[in-house]
Amino acid sequence: DIDIFRVIFMLAVHELEETVIGDLTMWDVAADDKLSQGHNAVRSILKDLLEKEQIESLIFEFDERETKEAKFAYHCDKLECDIQSKLYDEEGCVDLTKQEGNKTFSDENVQRLLNEKDSWSAMWLAFGRSRYSYDSNFTEVSNYVENNDIGSLKK
Repeated sequence: DIDIFRVIFMLAVHELEETVIGDLTMWDVAADDKLSQGHNAVRSILKDLLEKEQIESLIFEFDERETKEAKFAYHCDKLECDIQSKLYDEEGCVDLTKQEGNKTFSDENVQRLLNEKDSWSAMWLAFGRSRYSYDSNFTEVSNYVENNDIGSLKK
């Protein structure tokens, strides 16, 4: 019972901010700094639009994660990253022996999960499930992605 068009619009505005600041992780920048950078990026992009306040409000809603649409959009954004990590593994894009200087790889929780899991994506999917409090639907998708060859689904 969500407004899916609002969710899609919210995700589009979020992706718009990332075209300016990049897809920063918690290892790249503090959460408050990321929010500030993202809001400034959206303001800059929208500065000449007539309906900019309405569009800008969506990024604030997304970041506050108080509405059911914002929570759903946030989990979609996080799960997309998880799914992408699985595709990277399936395509042989991740070499765990070549991670010097990777802040994510050096994280204590990431290392613990890597010791428990057999791949970067399995670690990343487990990390996402533990960090982002997915509901049962998102958890089910995450588990499916971890346990199946999803590259074949895109053909």
